[in-house]
Amino acid sequence: MNSQSNEPVVLKEAPNTLDGMFSYLNLQASLAGYRGALAQAAKDDISHEEFLKRLLSQESSAKFSRQIECRLAQAKFPCIKTLEQFDWNHPTAIPKAKILAAAELNFLSNREGFVFISEHGLGKTHLAIAIGYRAVLAGVRTYFTRAIEMVNHLAAAQADHSTEKAMRFYTRPALLIIDEVGRLSIDQKQGEHIFNVIDARYERSSTILTTNRVFRDWSKVFEDSVCAKGIIDRLVHHSDVIKIEGDSYRVKDRKTKGLAQL
Repeated sequence: MNSQSNEPVVLKEAPNTLDGMFSYLNLQASLAGYRGALAQAAKDDISHEEFLKRLLSQESSAKFSRQIECRLAQAKFPCIKTLEQFDWNHPTAIPKAKILAAAELNFLSNREGFVFISEHGLGKTHLAIAIGYRAVLAGVRTYFTRAIEMVNHLAAAQADHSTEKAMRFYTRPALLIIDEVGRLSIDQKQGEHIFNVIDARYERSSTILTTNRVFRDWSKVFEDSVCAKGIIDRLVHHSDVIKIEGDSYRVKDRKTKGLAQL
């Protein structure tokens, strides 16, 4: 009875064919497309340098696409939202120019951030995700979390003595998006967790935060008003505050469908 070995195959010498070399170097896009590129190069009568540029361009594009897919998976967006999808005409007041400028991502190099403030259903989460999506496409490590999910994660980490590891999870991304601060009441310990993340990222990396509460009302949400003040101080020092006013998109949709009284 023949037994199969699980040992990896070891090459006795470097590959000496194009297929073999592309495969050995894991240049899969080049492996798949070099024959077509050769045929096209012959028709176009291009230089060796231009041919090599075309071939490596395919490889580079393929690698970049894989990196974007990986970044998107790591970002944990609940869905993909873009600025092109946003209805700028719905809010009664919105600083459109400031938001479009944010999408240029210059704030990242300055380690600045944004705080989106509006009532529910006015698109603050949409805009935060849209900017985050632009960041991912630019190759920026980005992570999205809802505030309650973050504090629950950090509380569990504290209980099993893995706080340092959990904190790295929220401090490592170049852009962190914390959604829905103020949607639920925040007790003292939860407030400390949010403060610790904001403080650790302060002047080191960028944070986008969304909230349905203006800052003066945070004392009604945070059990520890001193903690709330510390978070606000760090946010406003290096963040632009973007206020959006108007009626909820969801109410608008219900009215459109004649269901507002349900």
